[in-house]
Amino acid sequence: MYEANSQRYNKMSYTRSGKSGVLLPPISLGLWRGHALSTHEKTRELVLHAFDEGIIHFDLANNYGLTPGDAEKVFGKIMKEDLAAYRDELVISTKAGFHMGPGPYGEWSSKKYLASSLDHSLQRMNLDYVDIFYTHRPDPNTPFEETAEALDLIVRQGKAYYVGISNYNPTETAEMVRLFRERRTPFVIHQMSYNMMNREARDSGLLEFLDENGIGSIAYGPLAEGLLTDKMSEHISEDLPIHRTNKQLLDGPAREKTQQKLRKLAEIAHQRNQTLSQLALAWLLNQKEITSVVVGATKVHHLDDNLQTLENALLSAEENKQIQQILKG
Repeated sequence: MYEANSQRYNKMSYTRSGKSGVLLPPISLGLWRGHALSTHEKTRELVLHAFDEGIIHFDLANNYGLTPGDAEKVFGKIMKEDLAAYRDELVISTKAGFHMGPGPYGEWSSKKYLASSLDHSLQRMNLDYVDIFYTHRPDPNTPFEETAEALDLIVRQGKAYYVGISNYNPTETAEMVRLFRERRTPFVIHQMSYNMMNREARDSGLLEFLDENGIGSIAYGPLAEGLLTDKMSEHISEDLPIHRTNKQLLDGPAREKTQQKLRKLAEIAHQRNQTLSQLALAWLLNQKEITSVVVGATKVHHLDDNLQTLENALLSAEENKQIQQILKG
């Protein structure tokens, strides 16, 4: 029978999400790597090790897994068999919006889809509620008012404590902020793709807007799906599975420019006695708007490598300047 490490909170610090009561670890564990995390034993080892290290936030979505729903099912088994006694210590989030099933109510952000999706997610995860429920992407055909009403209803029903949005641009985000404020919905966090190679969240003013409005920011894809690693700094694999938000980095002549940046960034990392991936995480954690970074580790030693970043996370002004010069090149 699993018994959590009694020292799990000794080394980990926690950051407040905007002006809410939500506290998150600097590194959270995302379970989107479906090909690797659809099996129980490997996922159990990873999740329990993460909790033993003080990671209390586990991020899921209805469509994560080798087939949609698999990640939630596997996590649900772990919750039931190992983590049920620790539920009050955990922050569990899930999302709905991307394709999950057939028919007109198998994706997007209508009230019908969001409400029914969360009901199914709770069943799969053996939970009565989630801590944060996200609309996973803006719906171009459903009024934002309906999406906001659905999330507000879900909170009032006690199926989620807080709500978040993901992949919304600054204009869309501003509209959702207005709608949530009208309803007094506890909107506490925005999850976006953000890393050294994809800085749209910064360049568009999204991070600044969220900070000014007391809303947390959580970055997914911090390593650009493996691009920001020592291995890729030497040579970018031809078959690297890149996320849609980072695809432009490898298109045509952009590939060589990206390769040059990776090599220069790796040099700075090695001067700090870090790997490139650790530098990439440190760069994110040095930004005041970032509440947490979601890593998609699938193996315990990869997660430990990520956590080692916290031992040397502070970047000097000169290091930040050098990094910015490389990224702008």
